[in-house]
Amino acid sequence: MAVTAIMIAIFVLGYAGIATEHNLKVNKAGIALITGIVLWVVYIFAADYFVPAFNGADFQHFLRITPQADTLSRHEQYIRFVVDSQVLDHVGEIAETLLFLMGAMTIVELIDVHGGFSFVTNRITTRNKHRLLWTISVLTFFMSALLDNMTTAIVMIMMLRKLIANYKERWLFGSVIVIAANCGGAWSPIGDVTTIMLWVKGNISTLPTIFNLFIPCLVSMLIPVFIANRLLHGILSAPDYKDEIPELQRLMSKNERLSILVLGIACLVSIPVFKALTHLPPFMGVMLALGILWIYTEIMYNRTPNIDESIKERVSSVLKRIDMSTILFFLGILLSVAALQCAGVLSAFAGFLDEKVHNIYAINVLIGALSSIIDNVPLVAAAIGMYPIADAALVADVADSAYMATFVQDGTFWQLLTYCAGVGGSILIIGSAAGVVVMGLEKIRFGWYMKNISLMALCGYLTGVAVYWLQSLIV
Repeated sequence: MAVTAIMIAIFVLGYAGIATEHNLKVNKAGIALITGIVLWVVYIFAADYFVPAFNGADFQHFLRITPQADTLSRHEQYIRFVVDSQVLDHVGEIAETLLFLMGAMTIVELIDVHGGFSFVTNRITTRNKHRLLWTISVLTFFMSALLDNMTTAIVMIMMLRKLIANYKERWLFGSVIVIAANCGGAWSPIGDVTTIMLWVKGNISTLPTIFNLFIPCLVSMLIPVFIANRLLHGILSAPDYKDEIPELQRLMSKNERLSILVLGIACLVSIPVFKALTHLPPFMGVMLALGILWIYTEIMYNRTPNIDESIKERVSSVLKRIDMSTILFFLGILLSVAALQCAGVLSAFAGFLDEKVHNIYAINVLIGALSSIIDNVPLVAAAIGMYPIADAALVADVADSAYMATFVQDGTFWQLLTYCAGVGGSILIIGSAAGVVVMGLEKIRFGWYMKNISLMALCGYLTGVAVYWLQSLIV
């Protein structure tokens, strides 16, 4: 139908605007929000077509639980169904992801403003290029599994500026940080936005994700580092860099700063444990963790009258530093994908891939390659909307049960999607949040990265897929 084509065109135009935000000089959050809302406007105006065509069973259920809708005309029933059922259901699911991100971002920011990460970065003082490369790669790999990959990349770049004077050498080290951060974020349920999305939605769970993706992600990091290591020679020259320590961190004791680091990391690590024990949504775990840190920092500040109130970084002030434009960007993208899902676009595309490709490795490798060009958040959101989480009954009902079995929770499709969407973003520097941040901080040119780094990142990415395949045959 023409209205379906209109919705697809709107999404493509919005996507193009997001991809070219630097050229347009317009924040992608604004474009994403407009795209999401306009798609829902088109959808509700065409509800008489979309609801019976693609949501008939859900609509009949809505009528059964909403007896007051019997007095309305069919058109009004469709409108009520869209507003009271579909919109609210999707917004509720989206809110789970956004609340988790807001809580996690606040905890990480709280650790950072109190100098917690300096305990790690200040201990790296080697002047040997090879040793430094391996040290920061491994450190970044594991840090990004606990923090998000973008924050980890920022922390490591700030450390590099204290150690490396030559900007071209910093570009190489910074590029390796991007690769290591993306690889590290892919094997942890809290290490990357896309893994968080899949974890919150129940497509993957904690221990199987770590167990099955750790080695492929490690290999995908080690290969580029090994190649980059062969390009380095000699000893580093010290840069003329003066590290300005914020006044708050100077006035705080070492034990106070260390306690916030330890408590913050412990809270982040405990979130998957909270979910496993209580079966409550992950956002509740991260909000509990934030509440604990909030109370701890309030008590700490109340016991330190020597620190002026104007420089104290209480949670209420740290909340103002959270990047709300990123949160709103995710909101717009997830609303857009939800509208396309309700309109049957995603299920139709999934059917096309099932018929024409019918290979989960090919589909996911393609998604990973695309994530290096366009944002991996909408790609993963679309994949979640395209394919349901299969259960035993669904697997038994289809002709190709082996193929459908890959879509169960922690199935091959979802784990491979987690890997490909996270690691594939390293192929180009614009393919991940970590890459974009490092590109901005160090002014790394797109062409330089593509010429010098993309091939080694691609080698690591494809080798990781091969390792996952071999691992699946053995386990």
